[in-house]
Amino acid sequence: MRLILVDLPGPKRYHFYPLALCRPIWELRCGMTSLGEKLIDKFAPADVACFVPPYMADAYREETGRVVNDPAVLAGDDLLILDARVKPDGLDVEPVGPSMAVFDGDGQCLLARIRQSDVGRLDTRSIDALVESARTTLPAGDIAVTTWEYTWELILANPDQLVRDFAAFGRRGIEGKVEQPVAIRGDHRDVYIAPGVEIHPMVVIDAAEGPVYIDEGAEVQPFTRIEGPCYIGKKTILFGTKCREGNSIGPVCRVGGEVEESIIHGYSNKYHDGFLGHAYVGQWVNLGALTTNSDLKNDYSSVEVILDGRKPIDTGSTKVGSLIGDHTKTSIGTLLNTGAYVGSMALIAATGKPLPKFIPSFAWFLEGVVTKGFGKRKLYQTAATAMGRRKMPWTPAQEAMWDAIFELTAPERNEAIKKGRRALAAQRAAM
Repeated sequence: MRLILVDLPGPKRYHFYPLALCRPIWELRCGMTSLGEKLIDKFAPADVACFVPPYMADAYREETGRVVNDPAVLAGDDLLILDARVKPDGLDVEPVGPSMAVFDGDGQCLLARIRQSDVGRLDTRSIDALVESARTTLPAGDIAVTTWEYTWELILANPDQLVRDFAAFGRRGIEGKVEQPVAIRGDHRDVYIAPGVEIHPMVVIDAAEGPVYIDEGAEVQPFTRIEGPCYIGKKTILFGTKCREGNSIGPVCRVGGEVEESIIHGYSNKYHDGFLGHAYVGQWVNLGALTTNSDLKNDYSSVEVILDGRKPIDTGSTKVGSLIGDHTKTSIGTLLNTGAYVGSMALIAATGKPLPKFIPSFAWFLEGVVTKGFGKRKLYQTAATAMGRRKMPWTPAQEAMWDAIFELTAPERNEAIKKGRRALAAQRAAM
C-alpha cells in the first residue's frame, strides 16, 4: 500500500499560518514527532509520496526523500490518500480494503482508500483530478475522520501527546553522560537520556508529573530545571533554562530563560532570559534578550488570534501565546501580546509596550509601525548567514519559495504598511 499525504491550497490551509507558509502541515510538530510521522507510524505503508502547494515543491524536495508532486505515484499500487490535517488517533480504517472516499463539509477530501484495480476508473493526471473523480466515482466512506483545525490546537494538545509518544517509543534509562550532582524526581522509568547527551552538574529533571525525553547529542547546562512531560531535540542546548511542563523543543536549538507548554520547531534561538509560553516558534527564529510573550489575559477570558490581519478568531482557550513564523528576529526587550501572530521573515524592534496582535510576514516593525524596511533582499542575506552558522545552505529553491510567499502575503502586509504611514503622518502633524 502506498500512502499519499496531501496538503494543497484550500480554504483552511491559512489556519496554520505562519508556520505552514514554508512547509506542509504534516511537518508541524505535536509531542515528540511531526503530524506526518504519526500518520506513517499508524499505517506502516510500503511507500510514502506527497503533494504540496506547487510554490514549495522544489524546496521541500531538498528536505525529504519522498516523491513530491509526481502524478506517476497515483498508479500501480493500492492507495491510501490522507489530508495533512487528519488526526490518526481514533481513525478506525484499514489501509487496504474496498475503495471509498470521505469529504468534509467544505468538499475537501480528508481520506480516500483506492484499490489498485479501481485506479483505472479514475483520472490520475493530477492529484486534483484524482480527488475529483473519486468524489463522483467512489462510494462515500462511513467512518469518522477528525482533523486539526488551527495551529494553537497543536500547542494545547502537546502535553498529552508527549505522554503518548514517550510510551510509544518505549525507551527508558540513561545512556548519555550525567555529571553529578543531578537530581531526578519522580519515577526514573519516566526519563530517557539518549546516547551522546551531556547533562552538566546542578540540573534537575522532574518527571513527577510526566516523562522527560532528551534526544541524542543534546546538552543541558547547570541550573536547568526540566519538568515533564517534555521533549528536548537532538543537539539542542539548554542554558540554565526553566523548562516548564509541556515543551517540545526540536533539534539544534539554543534555549534559555523560561519556556512553558511551547513548541519550538528547530534551529531557533531563545538564548537569553524572557518568557515563552503556549507558543509555536518556527525554524531559524532568533528571540532577542528579554523577549517575552503573554499567554493569559488579565481578565482570564478566551484568547483571540488574528490570522488574516483583520478578523479575530476565538481560540476557546484562556492560554494561547504566540505563533512565530520562520526566519523572524526580535530585538531585546520585545513584548508579544496574548495570542500574537508574527509572520515569517519579520524583523521586530521593541517599543517598550506589547506589540500589535498581528504582524505580517516580511514586515519590518520599527518605531511602532509596520514598514517595508530595507526589503526582502536584506532578509534573505540574514537568513543565509544564520543558516550558514549551522552548516545549512540557503538554496535557489528556498529563495524561489520565499519569493512566492512574499507575493502570497502581500495583501495584509501592504495594508499594514499603509496604516503605518498614516500613523507616522499623524504623529508628525501633531509635533
